[in-house]
Amino acid sequence: MDSSQPIAEPSSQDAAEHHALAGDTPRRSQGPAADRTPAFDVIVAGCGPTGATLAAELRLHGVRVLVLEKDTEPASFVRIVALHMRSLELMAMRGLLDRLREHGRQRPAGGLFAAIAAPVPQGLDSAHAYLLGIQQPVVVRLLEEHAAQLGARIRRGCAVAGLEQDDEGVTVELADGERLRTRYLVGCDGGHSTVRELLGVGFPGEPARTETLMGEMHVGVEHEEIAAKLAEVGATARRIQLRPFGAGAYSVVVPAAGVGDRAEPPTLDDFRKQLRALAGTDFGVHSPRWLSRFGDATRLAERYRVGRVLLAGDAAHIHPPTGGQGLNLGVQDAFNLGWKLAARIRGWAPESLLDTYHAERHPVAEDVLDNTRAQMELHSTEPGPRAVRRLLTELMDLNEVNRRLTEKITAIGIRYDFGEGPDLLGRRLPDIDLAQGRLYGLLHRGRGLLLDRTAHLTVGGWADRVDHLADPTAALDVPCVLLRPDGHVAWIGDDQSDLDDHLSRWFGEPAD
Repeated sequence: MDSSQPIAEPSSQDAAEHHALAGDTPRRSQGPAADRTPAFDVIVAGCGPTGATLAAELRLHGVRVLVLEKDTEPASFVRIVALHMRSLELMAMRGLLDRLREHGRQRPAGGLFAAIAAPVPQGLDSAHAYLLGIQQPVVVRLLEEHAAQLGARIRRGCAVAGLEQDDEGVTVELADGERLRTRYLVGCDGGHSTVRELLGVGFPGEPARTETLMGEMHVGVEHEEIAAKLAEVGATARRIQLRPFGAGAYSVVVPAAGVGDRAEPPTLDDFRKQLRALAGTDFGVHSPRWLSRFGDATRLAERYRVGRVLLAGDAAHIHPPTGGQGLNLGVQDAFNLGWKLAARIRGWAPESLLDTYHAERHPVAEDVLDNTRAQMELHSTEPGPRAVRRLLTELMDLNEVNRRLTEKITAIGIRYDFGEGPDLLGRRLPDIDLAQGRLYGLLHRGRGLLLDRTAHLTVGGWADRVDHLADPTAALDVPCVLLRPDGHVAWIGDDQSDLDDHLSRWFGEPAD
């Protein structure tokens, strides 16, 4: 098959696999032998942003994917989320950014850490140094459509109820008793992940101590009155927020009276009571678009992989939404995992490649949990946290401090540990200028890339999985870089023998 095509040839000629990939209803198991026939390479549990992104990344490499979503219909609430810089870069790498921007609103990337008022720091090394506010259902729909266009199959109303794994694959049992066979299973099924619970993976951390109400609704007073009241009560009610976002609606955030049942949505009256109790007025809130509650529970899965079953997104980590990192963290998990799992299925992954998923992403999640813990403390109205907030507000007048915290929140400061080397090693490469245009335009197919300023190197037997661009004009201050499919720098240098060693490390043995 032409390597320029995004969908590769199936790795097996089994008839059931062919029909499943084509979209036919997979046959129900007829006994032990049928149970062990893999109808799919990967089953993804959960079709949120993480699951849909992972399905698309797998399909870029021809992996046969089934996405199971327990809900029969997409979520109808209109929650606004922010895509951060690193997520925007990843979307640009796959040619999705323009499509997302059509439905979102750009805003400056300032004031992200604990909502401390701060300008956009100078020196952010990204071509996409902004936030994209967009409705979460729109994000999910666009990512799901992208996955489906690439050939992923999505089934709604299908809840995972059981799993059994062995050396050859995983048998997944659905709530209606149907059994499906797959080579790998990935749980992207949220903070109450059934897959994680069935695996018995520990989810240590802290339970919710406080709860917050969040919703979108209209108000009955002028914006100037809202701003004046919030300024008046800001010292004693830090976590009250009313932010306009168009068409007369406001995003409203207010502390709840206590920790309740997350499954039970709040009412508009709950918002009114809390606003009156903390601000002395309910601002005339009415006509809600959606209402929800969230707690400050903070937990991290002990392992992201158990044999042929993996975890990603909220199934692997939960934390308060301060800083807006949750959706972004899950999507970035999917970009890290997708090409590695595909490489394993396609047969060229080095033995240890799949284990680097946990090794790289678990520490990133640990850091996110820590910075959200810190941000929640800074929202406290107690004297100690208020003093720390005042001090940090002063420190953020220093551009270096402001930039460091912004890079942390937006994930452009991540450096994976690839061993000793220049500071660029392990970091993501920005969307630099090339003779052919912008770098990220060359990464749409999800392959590796050798960016060669010497024009003397070659990818040789790895050409089926790594592209080679000789461009002496590339805006780099190093001779050559090898990029992984997720855009992180895997090698820097100009020696062919050293390059071959690193090609083997990340992309397996060369083809004959």
